[in-house]
Amino acid sequence: MRTENKYIKGMIICIVAVAIGAAVGAIEALFGRVLLLITDVRDAHPGYFIPFLAFAGLFIVFAYERYGGKSSRGMGLLFDVAHGKEKEIPLRLIPFVTIGTWITHLFGGSAGREGVAVQIGGTLSYEIGRKLPIKNASNILLIVGMAAGFGGLFRTPVAATFFAVEVLTAGILVYEAIFPAFLASYTASIVSGKLGLEKFACAVNVKLSFDEKTILKLIVLGALFGIVGYLFSKGLQWGKKQFSKWFPNKYIRIGVTGAFLSIFLLVIYFGRYAGLGTNLIHASFYGEQIYLYDWVLKLVFTIITLAAGFQGGEVTPLFSIGASLGVVLSGVFGLPVEFVAALGYAAVFGSATNTMLAPIFIGGEVFGFANIPYFALVCMVAFVINRNSSIYAGQKLYAKEQA
Repeated sequence: MRTENKYIKGMIICIVAVAIGAAVGAIEALFGRVLLLITDVRDAHPGYFIPFLAFAGLFIVFAYERYGGKSSRGMGLLFDVAHGKEKEIPLRLIPFVTIGTWITHLFGGSAGREGVAVQIGGTLSYEIGRKLPIKNASNILLIVGMAAGFGGLFRTPVAATFFAVEVLTAGILVYEAIFPAFLASYTASIVSGKLGLEKFACAVNVKLSFDEKTILKLIVLGALFGIVGYLFSKGLQWGKKQFSKWFPNKYIRIGVTGAFLSIFLLVIYFGRYAGLGTNLIHASFYGEQIYLYDWVLKLVFTIITLAAGFQGGEVTPLFSIGASLGVVLSGVFGLPVEFVAALGYAAVFGSATNTMLAPIFIGGEVFGFANIPYFALVCMVAFVINRNSSIYAGQKLYAKEQA
């Protein structure tokens, strides 16, 4: 009888997961398409928008302080709920994080979008899970929603599945959530695609023998990408701590930093480092100009933007940092440019998020599954090198839990 109940509950969870995937996919399509439109408008007229980044930041802080409540904690709130430290995610988080991210990008803040996607999916699915008469349903569906959000936005359902099941506690996979998470992320990916959200993909075709020389090159590349991911996560942690110390008042913090960002984002290549960083990703894979310092400046601008309190994620900037660094390193190692850029795209993301399986499958879904052995080696090394540092402060470590 217990076995039958277990299977029935599992079937219910899977059916709900598909429904969640469809709903989240539709929301992500709207969010993603508006964000791309905003990016195009800003890139066409950077001088009209970037000078007002500080004012945009002041509006974001005012809105969150006045009406946001716990929503201001963003990803941290999802992690606390998953670990039992909090019991509720307010539904208002969805419009707040969505509109806040649109505003940040319209006025040139250097930030990503996956944080929004994951928060949208996690918030919606957790609320549904609380209403189901199934033990632990809300926690499983929180992971399901996170996968749906990531998969719907990036349209990489396998990577999204593993990202959601491994990111909450490094070193643990939540096995009971894997299949419903995949159903949700796959459904979200299909729905968002049908609604016009394009997927970035670039076929990378290389034929390298797995000899000692190639393996050594890949190991060194993995170490370098791992160090950069580690520097990003540590830099973001340090930035948030120091900015809070230097500017205890949130309005002064975001106003002063926003003015600083406006000046330098315009002075340095007139908005090249504003927004998602998709311009650097495109340049990395389609033979356009990449400077030696592109990855450094994108890293610094993103850390400052997020540490100041602007809304957005970290993942797309991490993709751009890794890809542009890969272009620089390709000549040093004598390997094809697109190949090393692809390795950097995946490995820097994996190192900064302290995940290993998700970046390997990101590599496969974006650049071709024939390259999985290369991605596996590089991402494993990057994962080890990062010393369990993560951009997500709420991420737990399995080793510490066992100690």
